Amino acid sequence: MARPQAFPLRVDATPLTAGNTCGPAKAVPRSSWQSMRSFVVAFLATACTFAHAQSVMLTGTIGSRAILIVNGGAPKTVAIGETFQGVKLVSLQGEQATVESGGKRVALRMDTPVSIGGGGPGGGGGSRIVLPVSSGGHFMAQGAINGRAVSFMLDTGATTVAMSAADAQRIGLDFSKGQPVRMSTANGVAQGYRVRLNSVRVGDVEVYDVEAVVSEQPMPFVLLGNSFINRFSMRRDADQMVLEKRF
Repeated sequence: MARPQAFPLRVDATPLTAGNTCGPAKAVPRSSWQSMRSFVVAFLATACTFAHAQSVMLTGTIGSRAILIVNGGAPKTVAIGETFQGVKLVSLQGEQATVESGGKRVALRMDTPVSIGGGGPGGGGGSRIVLPVSSGGHFMAQGAINGRAVSFMLDTGATTVAMSAADAQRIGLDFSKGQPVRMSTANGVAQGYRVRLNSVRVGDVEVYDVEAVVSEQPMPFVLLGNSFINRFSMRRDADQMVLEKRF
């Protein structure tokens, strides 16, 4: 077996858009134009709603109303049955809510962003990620590694994407064939394995061939480290982090 190499990784996270070919033109009544315009506006609004995945986070409750953040915008109080920016609140119980967008229903847990609606797993052609800050001051996101769902936490202090052995096994990643490394963590030096990920996806943005490490220590989230972040320009805008894809 290859001799482990030192591989620094800080595991504790830092909070951080015709021509007419059918004969002579005819006058169109004003009422017809208005009806047509209304139809086009409604159609475009619907198309914009469903063409892209919606990022939704449950950030609080007030009685029977949920406080939702949609696509990193301002928090909005929504009652059961109401729809806000294409997201309908179906039910609310304790610190969990069920919402619907684009014909898809998902369950929300407090302060955990979820991507719903849009084109589903077949997309991945987006270039912009907006992450709202959680109540704990971290930037969280739901995403996928090699097509398997994971929960991410943005960490600019992590050298690479990092996950626990348990998460790696759950998504079917055979890390035992990776390069053994020694990882410097908040709890001391730990054994790990350096691997390559076929794809990493957040919302409708997907990047390929991403370096990662798998730690034998338990981790509550997959750290979205610099092997992913470095492919984006990143800026903080009030209570959200915006990542724009560079390559």
